[in-house]
Amino acid sequence: MSTVAARRLAFAHVFVWWAAIATAGPWDAPASYYNSATGTGATLKSQLHNIIDGHTSRSYGDLRTLLQVTDADPDNPGHILLVYDRVSLDLSSINSGSIPGWDSGNSWNREHTWPQSLGVGSGGPDTSDMHHLRPSTNSVNNARGNKPFGGSYGQPYGDAGGGYWYPGDADAGMIARGMFYMAVRYDGSDSGTGNLELVNGSGGGSTIGDLASLLDWHYRAAPDDFERRRNDIIFDSYQYNRNPFIDHPEYAWSVFVDQQNDTQLSIAGATASADGSSTRDIDLGRVFVGGAAPSQVSVGLDKNGVDGTYFQVTATGAAFTNAGEYSKPVPMGSLAGAFDSFDVGLNASTAAAGSYTGSVIVDNLDVTTAGGAGRGANDGNDVVNLAFDVVNHAVASFTDDVLTTSLTIDFGQVTIGSGTLAEELSIFNFDGTGAPAFAADLDIDSVAIVGDGGMSLDLSPTFGVEQGAGVVFDAIFDTSSLGEFANTFTIHLSDEDLVGAQLSTLSLTLLGEVIAAPGLAGDYNGDGRIDAADYTVWRDGNSPDNSPAGYDVWAANYGESIPQSTSVPEPTGVLMVLALFVGSAVRTARVA
Repeated sequence: MSTVAARRLAFAHVFVWWAAIATAGPWDAPASYYNSATGTGATLKSQLHNIIDGHTSRSYGDLRTLLQVTDADPDNPGHILLVYDRVSLDLSSINSGSIPGWDSGNSWNREHTWPQSLGVGSGGPDTSDMHHLRPSTNSVNNARGNKPFGGSYGQPYGDAGGGYWYPGDADAGMIARGMFYMAVRYDGSDSGTGNLELVNGSGGGSTIGDLASLLDWHYRAAPDDFERRRNDIIFDSYQYNRNPFIDHPEYAWSVFVDQQNDTQLSIAGATASADGSSTRDIDLGRVFVGGAAPSQVSVGLDKNGVDGTYFQVTATGAAFTNAGEYSKPVPMGSLAGAFDSFDVGLNASTAAAGSYTGSVIVDNLDVTTAGGAGRGANDGNDVVNLAFDVVNHAVASFTDDVLTTSLTIDFGQVTIGSGTLAEELSIFNFDGTGAPAFAADLDIDSVAIVGDGGMSLDLSPTFGVEQGAGVVFDAIFDTSSLGEFANTFTIHLSDEDLVGAQLSTLSLTLLGEVIAAPGLAGDYNGDGRIDAADYTVWRDGNSPDNSPAGYDVWAANYGESIPQSTSVPEPTGVLMVLALFVGSAVRTARVA
């Protein structure tokens, strides 16, 4: 695990992590309301029937007042929204009768969205069930009559041709879920009711259609706030039962189609695994303390398969999304490219250093399991992982446990010809006691030298040294020339390449002296070897003995040499510019 990854884990305790559960909305069902809805298909339909059966039935007359509450226009106090045309009707001027807002059906009446002539009748609880009765004008109610529902989403409300009625885009999904409710709630077991069923086509008797159209609308138009609020008011105040297909739109496929939903969702740009899951990792970057907060990123969703479904988006950790708290629909049919998108981001403060992480999770809510691996309920969750770091400035040091910004190495006296001497040194992105928490990476940019030459560093530009890591290099002393040598190396460093990066330096001084080799007769140039170079010195009259005897000494010792020094230099003067602290050992990396 990299140091950055390890530090992100170390700082994760700053945030509260919670399970990917959607926050309860103001119109949600009680937590345990659907606990017994555990099956699929006919079993699920029966379980839902038992949950919503036995509601408190309100009289048809009560609805003259109650629909004024359930269908109140949230944007226009004192108005109600009429079904199909969605006219916002002002009730304040309707006071000609004993019931405020009601004038015996002249301004609005009570529309049975499941017609009385198609199995509802006039004597049972279905006659006045508020989940399918809506306020309407007389003209629109009469125009619809008992036509079954049909038509294409997007067309104007009204006669859809072929004997069908299109309720309009604003009501299409809501009407579909009302029909789903009626087909589950009424199976003929209640006195005065029939067994209501949905069918493809127009229907007749106690059936109504067109189921295919209703499903299409259901997977195009999710429940909105008006529909959810209406469902909750009916539950809380009047009938004390709910429409399951508003609270759980995902139940519709299993109850009304089959158990082989083929949908598979994936994050756009990611590859779905065999189980249908997909993952995208988004690094929102790194900034210094006080820098700009991270930006939001748009994430798309792809669909594989032709069936419809609903999905839920939740956030964990420091992540957030604008996808909303309620489930969203996936239209039926093949879809090219991303069919939906939403923004994701992290709630991150740059006031202090630390790592922010979180995930946004997409859950295919379908409940069917026979569609195969990675399909329907078997479709694994899709996850967007987010990360963002706030860092302090890096601090460079020659040692890992003590902050050392200046160092002197004295090679001492060495005999000429002792070869190349090397001292292994390190530069650390300091992480010892007193080091800044969560520091930026360290870059080694360049080296400048001032001095006598004969010394060098095998240190090359290096980038991205993580906090706690180090770079190993050699300080080199060339002993081929006599003399005293002193060189000061200024090592230029900087933070990683972020806005606001700071520069810094380390200072390294190298000292050493190369002396002549003692006690080797005939070594006229003092390099510790007797060779042709010494003859040249004798010949040119520059040796201590330029006589023939001097030549004889050279000739007698030709080829001799003094063994090279193998001493290891010691750092004799470590200069500490900053305070010294005890720190922990860290790993190093060798520079090639």
